[in-house]
Amino acid sequence: MDQLPVIPDTAHVDAGAPISRIVAEVAAAFPGERITLGEMAEVFGDRAFGLLLLLLLLPGLLPGMASVFGTPLLILGIQMGLGHRVPKLPRILAKQSIKRSDLLRLASASSKGLRRIERYVKPRPGFFTSPAGERLIGWLTAYVAIMLILPGPGTNGPPAFGNIVMALGLIEHDSKTAGWGVGLTILGCAFATVVLVLLVWLGVGALHWMV
Repeated sequence: MDQLPVIPDTAHVDAGAPISRIVAEVAAAFPGERITLGEMAEVFGDRAFGLLLLLLLLPGLLPGMASVFGTPLLILGIQMGLGHRVPKLPRILAKQSIKRSDLLRLASASSKGLRRIERYVKPRPGFFTSPAGERLIGWLTAYVAIMLILPGPGTNGPPAFGNIVMALGLIEHDSKTAGWGVGLTILGCAFATVVLVLLVWLGVGALHWMV
């Protein structure tokens, strides 16, 4: 059986850092050209869900990259929804990787839009940091993943943005931020669902017209 690479004990991620610093420290912890999801899951430990969600969702803010990470995001969301405390990625997904350079580029691009939100993120316990709240976040994440996997113009960004805010709240144990993220995610998913339904309706109408 293949073993995942051993992660040095010195590899560390500051869970209280803003997105740009979190991503920079993750990139610094792995000197290779590419970083696998399995490596990240190992080094994150009990913070793996929140941090993996964050790093998988950042590409959703850039065109053409979201669908690549939709499947692992779906698996993580379902596991959270079922109440798992530690993610368990299948080997084929654990070996999926991202370039360090792309990771740093995502941090730079995304932090501009999230900088204001990050200023207000701080530990605030509440419902959304409870086991029940985390399960809700998990199932919403699974729905977001489906929106990222399905093709549709402009349907990636809104759900991904809301889910990133949820992930920030999860990482920081901030129920208020996570709650705002839940609201934004629901609105983003509603928008994406309406767009996809309209596309299907128009496609079916076009087929009927052609025949």
